[in-house]
Parts: sequence; structure tokens; C-alpha cells
Amino acid sequence: MYSQGLIGADSHTEETPEFLDAFQARIDAEEKIEPNDPMPDGYRRTLVRQIGQHAHSEIVGMLPEGNWITRAPTLKRKIALIAKVQDEGGHGLYLYSAAETLGVSREQMTEELLSGKAKYSSIFNYPTPTWADIGAIGWLVDGAAIMNQIPLCRCSFGPYARAMIRVCKEESFHQRQGYEIMMQLAHGSKAQKDMAQDALNRWWWPSLMMFGPHDADSEHGDQSMAWKIKRFSNDALRQKFIDATVPQAEFIGLTMPDPDLKWNEERSCYDHGPIDWDEFWRVVKGGGRMNRDRITARAKAWDDGAWVHEAALAHAEKRATRKVAAE
Repeated sequence: MYSQGLIGADSHTEETPEFLDAFQARIDAEEKIEPNDPMPDGYRRTLVRQIGQHAHSEIVGMLPEGNWITRAPTLKRKIALIAKVQDEGGHGLYLYSAAETLGVSREQMTEELLSGKAKYSSIFNYPTPTWADIGAIGWLVDGAAIMNQIPLCRCSFGPYARAMIRVCKEESFHQRQGYEIMMQLAHGSKAQKDMAQDALNRWWWPSLMMFGPHDADSEHGDQSMAWKIKRFSNDALRQKFIDATVPQAEFIGLTMPDPDLKWNEERSCYDHGPIDWDEFWRVVKGGGRMNRDRITARAKAWDDGAWVHEAALAHAEKRATRKVAAE
């Protein structure tokens, strides 16, 4: 399953009850697990799946925003959007590198993405027909990502936790950038405000789906929390996002597209309407409007850049050969 020769690839620890208890004791003591440390195969597999999906999402997430670089309304907006797309590419690089410490190659992860075996966030399978969509992605999608990612800075796996520190700082900037776009539109002409409201209407529910299924339906949640890969449940993070975002919408004069949304005084949080999980699973399984386009674009980029990968590997091998000869 894992590529030999990479850090952490050769793990043959016998998973006795004593070993598993000792590993969990390290987790409970808030010790960081490093790539060469003994770890259960399930822990490694969970991290490879989660970090790989996270990395794929950062790279695929560049596509809907990159599509608007040439159509940004001002030079200032164009510069900011270019910087954001560049940041997302960097996030993917950090995360692929973190996954590689677990013994899986970037080539394998990419092949699994292109074959459909690996997934990326379903949020990026929705179209972006207006400039307001770029604001909504920054405000809502990156805002939901931040809720998910800040706890990952305390993930039990060291390379993942350390990568997330910089990622979260940059995502916070992206969220503010998106909110500022929505604020300008909401305070502009009627057509601009209508555009902002339409984007909010289309992105609100998919943003809530980003946190994953309800806790009772989550396949990996309990074990991930026990291993402290995750720190909070899907529903807890979703609720925190709703409670933070609704006042932001009210402040700029936009209406949340949920007729059942209301403040619950007893629980000190917002109650919300039902989420369409049928839509969520349809998009996850490839039925989103942009699924095919996203994978096609990613495959083309991978193929077009093959010569760069080959040249880089050849250069690395040449340097290694020279170093051995010099020694």
C-alpha cells in the first residue's frame, strides 16, 4: 500500500494489546506522534486518507477561483485573488509533504484522486457563475475550513499539526478577504446586493455539508477523536460555524436561506433546518455539476507537468550519485 524507501513506510510493529495501550497512553498524554514512531496501521491509514483528501481539496480548490483571475473587477481584486490561489497551492504542497512522511508517494495519491478512489471536498463541485461566488467561497467555504482546521493545529500527528499552523493563518486572511467582497457587494447597488444574496443562497447549505455527516452517521469520527486526529465532532464544529456566521450575515444586511433558522435561548445557539444529505452523497459520489470538469482539469495539469516531475527526479538522483561518489 505504501511506497518503500519513504519515511515511515516500513512499519511491521506487532499490534499487541500492550502496544495499543501504550500508543493510546502517548495520545492521552498529548505527545506528538512523529513519522518514525511505531503506530497502529489504522492510525496511519486514517492519516493518509485524511491528509490526502485535505491536500487534494486545496489543489482542486484553486480551480474555481483561478477561473476568475482574468475576470476580477479591479486590479486590486486580481492581485488579491492571485495571491490567494498561490496560497492554496502552497497548502497542498505542505499537506502532500506531510502525507509522504507516512510512506505514501505523491504520485500514488494523485493517481487515486484521478481514478476516483480518493476524494476531495465536495464543495468544489459547485459552479461559480458570478464574482459574488468568489466572495462567498472566501467567507463561507474558507470560514468553514478554518473551523475544521484550527483544531488540527493540535492534531496528535506532528507533521500534520505543524503544517496546519501556517495554513490556518493564511486561511484566516482568505476568509476576511471573502467577507470584505460580500460586504462591498451588499452595500452596493441593488443588483450587486442581489448578486451577493444569490451567492449566499447557493453556498450556505454546501458549506454546512463541509463538516461531514451527522455524528451518528460518521464512519471514522469516534476513532479519529480517540486518536486525537480530530478534536471536535462534525456536529459541534458545524454548530460553531453557524453561530459565528449568522451575525456576520445580519451585519451586512444579507438574509440566511433557512426559514427554520432561529436563536435558541435555552441552548445559547442557533437551531437550523434539515440538511439535504441526499445531495451531499450525490455530489461526493460524482454527481455534482463540476465533478467531471474538476477531475479533467486536474488530470491535464498532472500530465502537462510530467516533464517537470521527471526533470526534478533526475536532478535529485544525479546529485545523490555525485554525493556518494564524493564520499
